[in-house]
Amino acid sequence: MRIRALTLDLDDTLWPIEPVMQRAEQRLDAWLQAHCPPVADAFPIAAMRLLRDRVAAENPQLAHDFTSQRLLCLRAAMQPHGYDDQHVDAAFAEFYAARNEVECYGDALPALERLAARFPLVSLSNGNADLERIGLARFFHFSISSRSFGKAKPAVEIFHAACAGLDLPPDEVLHIGDDPELDVLGANAAGMRSAWLNRSGAAWTHVVKPDVVARDLAELATLLLEQASVV
Repeated sequence: MRIRALTLDLDDTLWPIEPVMQRAEQRLDAWLQAHCPPVADAFPIAAMRLLRDRVAAENPQLAHDFTSQRLLCLRAAMQPHGYDDQHVDAAFAEFYAARNEVECYGDALPALERLAARFPLVSLSNGNADLERIGLARFFHFSISSRSFGKAKPAVEIFHAACAGLDLPPDEVLHIGDDPELDVLGANAAGMRSAWLNRSGAAWTHVVKPDVVARDLAELATLLLEQASVV
């Protein structure tokens, strides 16, 4: 492989997303209890989660846009109780602040330092994390989210947009991610190289295989830098 740049997924690649979302839901619930008690009573955390799932199912055109889904969910919960969009925006701000309070895997930051010193890096995510808020933007030449682009992985167009921004052909860009279908199969379909970050030791179950498999970003960085030194 001749790899000249890397694209990276974010959620469950650089940090675990489940504890982040649980904390964001708890923070939102506490805010609603303090500022909109009837909404908090009507939609405790489990009920709010079900409402969000229903809103997502009813708006498939927003499958790529978690921010708009969340805003619609909050509006649906709050408007019947007489709360306006100012309250919706304030509730979302509380949720979104917590959503960006991530704790990276222990291997992530050292690996980003090593990789960014050798390759241009681009973040390529279906999520709505803000790398500026998180403090990781310095590692990346630019970022593409499904919300900003208008389509989500595994659509080949979002991968091609990253390659175009790098001014490189797809086969010279390696995409790194944890999700077999969204990341590996999506990148392969776009003509890119792929690296599967398999932190759980899961079995690979698809016919098309990733070019590289690693247990964590430290192992992957070592593999890529060793290869780069002999190319």
